[in-house]
Amino acid sequence: MFFDPFYIVLIVATLVISGGAQLYIRSTYGRWSRVQNAAGLNGVQVAEVLRQRATFGPVSAGPGSGALAISAINVVPGQLSDHFDPRDKSLSLSEQVATQPSIASMAIAAHEVGHAAQVAEGSALMQLRSLLVPAASVGSQLAYVFIILGFFAQMTGLILVGVALFALAVAFSVLTLPVEIQASQKALAMLDSTGVVTSPEERAGVRSMLTAAALTYLAAAITAVLTLLYYLTLARRSN
Repeated sequence: MFFDPFYIVLIVATLVISGGAQLYIRSTYGRWSRVQNAAGLNGVQVAEVLRQRATFGPVSAGPGSGALAISAINVVPGQLSDHFDPRDKSLSLSEQVATQPSIASMAIAAHEVGHAAQVAEGSALMQLRSLLVPAASVGSQLAYVFIILGFFAQMTGLILVGVALFALAVAFSVLTLPVEIQASQKALAMLDSTGVVTSPEERAGVRSMLTAAALTYLAAAITAVLTLLYYLTLARRSN
């Protein structure tokens, strides 16, 4: 398998697609992290303003509903390690995003608040992705064992079990893309409705950041599907 020309093509395609997406988001982040937002708010402050002023859940909930949607805003180590945990409703921002009053920080913080809004509104996409987390995590780890054993033992059944397990991880990766796009849409809407974004340049910068982030998830989904298709060819060739 490791000397299979199809495998080499897959590796090259994965490196090009994933590497290109990572370079693009880092370049975009580098650009907008040097541009200060007009409000002078760092990431933590942006998240706090949205938590206080935006509407989370049903429209009738109104401003202030963010106190229930976001339990805490934390600062965590690492670069672009920002995330929202739906289990305890905590929002975590990387150090640079948390402390810099840049347009990039504004976009990233708002995006994570967008995830909080998804949970508060009971987003079906978010719920389905959450259900897939344990299966995708276990499936991706066991898939390789079954596929490798099946390939060397020339047992198509084992490969197909591995492919089925890996398909769960692929489903998670593919579903992540619309979840992230929806969170970005909510982020833009909240920034507009609360008046945090004050100029066309800021809005363009925020949109550019969110688009770059979406491309990384698109790249991950494409490479996951390509890998799944490769494993299916292994199953066919082992017959």
